Amino acid sequence: MAQQAYVTETDGGGSGPGRREPRFRRLVDRLVAVRRGDPRIWRRGLVVAALAVLLALVMAAHAHIPNRFGNLGSLTETFLPWLGLGVPVLLLLAVVRRSASALIAVLLPATVWLNLFGGLLSDKAAGGGDLMVATHNVNADNADPAGTARSVAASGADVVALEELRASAVPTYEEALASTYRYHSVQGTVGVWSKYPLSDIAPVDIKLGWTRAMRATVTTPAGPVAVYVAHLPSVRVKLEAGFTARQRDTSADALGEAIAGEPLERVVLLGDLNGTMNDRALNAVTSQMRSTQGAAGSGFGFSWPASFPMARIDQIMVKGVEPMKSWTLPETGSDHLPVAARVRLATES
Repeated sequence: MAQQAYVTETDGGGSGPGRREPRFRRLVDRLVAVRRGDPRIWRRGLVVAALAVLLALVMAAHAHIPNRFGNLGSLTETFLPWLGLGVPVLLLLAVVRRSASALIAVLLPATVWLNLFGGLLSDKAAGGGDLMVATHNVNADNADPAGTARSVAASGADVVALEELRASAVPTYEEALASTYRYHSVQGTVGVWSKYPLSDIAPVDIKLGWTRAMRATVTTPAGPVAVYVAHLPSVRVKLEAGFTARQRDTSADALGEAIAGEPLERVVLLGDLNGTMNDRALNAVTSQMRSTQGAAGSGFGFSWPASFPMARIDQIMVKGVEPMKSWTLPETGSDHLPVAARVRLATES
């Protein structure tokens, strides 16, 4: 009887643990209302739903965003993976608004993002490979070129490409790498160091008026490989001009033309392309070569800026070669991270 009186009293609004019961009932009532088709859950959050649809359209149709207005298309494609951060934000807003329309709409950008980048989330690295390559924009203002050189050499790479070499620092790099790499060549502001003989070395004209790209034949135990090293012009985001990349785009076309005319079957491109694989402006190169990160990496492999990598603009790309593993190397004195890859040159019998 005493217990019955206690329940009756709390139902009437008394104090004690029983005060939680009305809240529970309200939650049940809401759930029942949803099941009964409360129209408010569809009317709320329409702005959130619209934003979700817009985000999905931007990601799905990024190739159709015009470049004639401040290279907006290329700018979007450079940071395209980061648009996925909008999905959890919109999801949270949909939950706060208790909107079924918004919750369903958020599925659209989530699906598009996973379709574009879901494959990069898994580790595709495989064992084996008979050539390891690395590339690093060392930064012309690097305060410790010798330390940077030793760090890259410690990776064990057979072939190393360096970009943004200041003329006064070249002897330092040469001295630091001499014990590991018997062969090397510097052309303008780029260079290649190799454990295997180099031949047919020549600068590559990428329409700049000075040398920022080169080509060499590396004679490996598995046969000759054409190695290209390139540092495409930098891009800038300016308030009055947008994403300024005209010179970069012209140089990318020239580089793509040079690679297309390469007589050797096996080709490796190493360098800072100042653009991502999603950037349409690099189509002259990306359409004929494979990214080692995309084929055999784990994650996005962002390389710039080194302090908080947001984009992979340092690339290792191959043609006639099988990527086995691709990864970033530890930070050096540069504002870029070095990137490395292991590839298979020998064909399986």
